[in-house]
Amino acid sequence: MQELQILYEDNHIIVVIKPYNVAVQEDESKDEDMLTKIKNYIKVRDNKPGNVFLGLVHRLDRPTGGVMVFAKTSKAAARLTSQLKNKVMHKNYLTVVNGKPQLAFNKLTTYLKKDEKTNTVSIVPKLEKDSKEAVLEYNVLSTKDNLSLIEVNLITGRSHQIRVQMSAQLNTPIYADFKYGDKKHKANLALWAYKLTFAHPITKQNMVFKAEPDYTNSIFVKFKDEIDKIIS
Repeated sequence: MQELQILYEDNHIIVVIKPYNVAVQEDESKDEDMLTKIKNYIKVRDNKPGNVFLGLVHRLDRPTGGVMVFAKTSKAAARLTSQLKNKVMHKNYLTVVNGKPQLAFNKLTTYLKKDEKTNTVSIVPKLEKDSKEAVLEYNVLSTKDNLSLIEVNLITGRSHQIRVQMSAQLNTPIYADFKYGDKKHKANLALWAYKLTFAHPITKQNMVFKAEPDYTNSIFVKFKDEIDKIIS
């Protein structure tokens, strides 16, 4: 894993950039994960004895990179989790998809179900057991060479949600998303959590963090001029 990129830190929270293809927490692969990496960083830097508390407030799929906030105290963790549940925390993504949606702006609502054995998610009827509502808004920002740059406002945070909805509902699979419909492009998944907005768990101050995508081996570079305008 590359060196830890910290956007902000105080006694209560730490905001970082998760690289592409890094797990948020330890899984069966035993690869280095964000939670462990940040804990070890704090432990060594501050010369802390024993375990370091770090609360996992929200997640990003392993192939997805971008901005994340972790809580450094249990109080901060509880308050940030409440914000996420009550939709006070807002997560915005940039993605590049194959093709162009029929509508330049739309709100998508469907029901998703995850197959734990195959680690895939599919659209299912509302009343199907274990189905979960999935809602997002999208806005097409630019189209070039049958590829579209899209901003996504994620209203519910379901596993693989953006990937499934872009592919199954819009028929525009995300660039390099082999699992959900793009089997011709090999690169980092073109999905990036570029903006995170929340209220500081202690001071209540409105916090907004943005980060441009990692352009390494990424189709995002085709839309760099448009992305620069959004990030600035």
